Amino acid sequence: MRNIVLIGMPGAGKSTIGVLLAKSMLMDFADTDLSIQKKYSCALCEIIKKHGISEFLQIENDVIRRCEFYNCVIATGGSAVYGEEAMESLKANGTTVYLKVDPKELEKRINNIHTRGIAMKDGTTIAELYAERAPLYEKYADITVDCTHLTPEQCVDEIMKQI
Repeated sequence: MRNIVLIGMPGAGKSTIGVLLAKSMLMDFADTDLSIQKKYSCALCEIIKKHGISEFLQIENDVIRRCEFYNCVIATGGSAVYGEEAMESLKANGTTVYLKVDPKELEKRINNIHTRGIAMKDGTTIAELYAERAPLYEKYADITVDCTHLTPEQCVDEIMKQI
């Protein structure tokens, strides 16, 4: 069975939806942010603070492209789409699902922007980050599900219909 790769902005629900989808589809679940934290033994925000955004993005790309996933739902970090090698690796054996959420809804959902480990420059707004990343999410998406007004369970149902 091919993997299902979830991409989208921080706050889109990739981890929450990923766990529910994995249970529904009898698949394993992996979270690439957790893989990075495990490898570096610290939180993403600490990695970004210590190494800077550019180096963090390279770390993320390297960790993801080296991971091997089989029959797995994979929740990626919101910035994974910056890593071309990582995305090519994920797409080689997976269907990529873009969990699209309106920027105004994302602002409501994200209340821990500074401790969450989001790869974004100081002073950047969620709307600006969305505008920067949306073309990359669209580029890599095999399927797009607008989750703005859906519950996690409804998102899972929609993903399963489209797959």
